[in-house]
Amino acid sequence: MGHLHLKINDMLTDRKISKNAICRELDIPRANFNRYCRDEFQRIDANLICKLCAYFDCEAGDLIEYVKD
Repeated sequence: MGHLHLKINDMLTDRKISKNAICRELDIPRANFNRYCRDEFQRIDANLICKLCAYFDCEAGDLIEYVKD
């Protein structure tokens, strides 16, 4: 089947942004954000994806990747 991978960690590293900073700026609970960073989610919050796209000035496809198992 496969799974979705969120490339949040790569984007944070490339831009030298800490998880604490982005969670504070976007008002995202750190525990939830960590689950997204580890790909430990069942559903993706569309509002979160919109916030991240606006923050990183990118498209949803830049954040989300389908990975075949």
